[in-house]
Amino acid sequence: MSNLILQANGLHKSFLSGERRLEVLRGVDLTVSSGESVSIRGESGSGKSTLLNLLSGLDAPDAGGLRWEGAPTITPAERGRLIGLVFQSFYLVPELDALDNVLLAARLLGKIGAPERARAAELLRRVGLAERATHVPAKLSGGERQRVAIARALMNRPKLILADEPTGNLDEGSGDSVIHLLLALCTEEGAALVLVTHNPAHAARCGRRLFLREGGFHTV
Repeated sequence: MSNLILQANGLHKSFLSGERRLEVLRGVDLTVSSGESVSIRGESGSGKSTLLNLLSGLDAPDAGGLRWEGAPTITPAERGRLIGLVFQSFYLVPELDALDNVLLAARLLGKIGAPERARAAELLRRVGLAERATHVPAKLSGGERQRVAIARALMNRPKLILADEPTGNLDEGSGDSVIHLLLALCTEEGAALVLVTHNPAHAARCGRRLFLREGGFHTV
């Protein structure tokens, strides 16, 4: 595939459970190219979140290799520019308002100036929260919090968004709205998307659909 952003080859990962070692991933291969969308489904405990942690560089595989835009390693700063992360539990800072939560992504890369503030405000407008920019997370609904998290993930214009069950804490209507928004914004921004989800309807909206079972991928 051309324009590869992410390449994983033969990923293995296991964990100790008491005296027994559980093999979660058994030789997983995955490539993600610029602008494409990939969904990953699987039963609970199949290793979906474990895989995303490896793909983001937040954890290391026991065996196998990863390349981010051709590089075999990724620093925190490089990850902040290349990858945007969206989590099930939002992970917003409760003391900060929506605008400052979005700006956190840019703050990790350096000084915040007028261009960054304008970018954050524009992203909040695009996710429908322009009038909620000064509200702290406690004043926002679950769907609104996830919209802030999506805006934060896109703040640094990443080439890849990794989303781990982004609708897991939302009702059906809010979840459908968030997935629609996430896919639309990734298309507008030219960002590739890897979406981990239990929801088959949400998975079906991605260009490529995979199912993780017994440590490996199956196409659906």
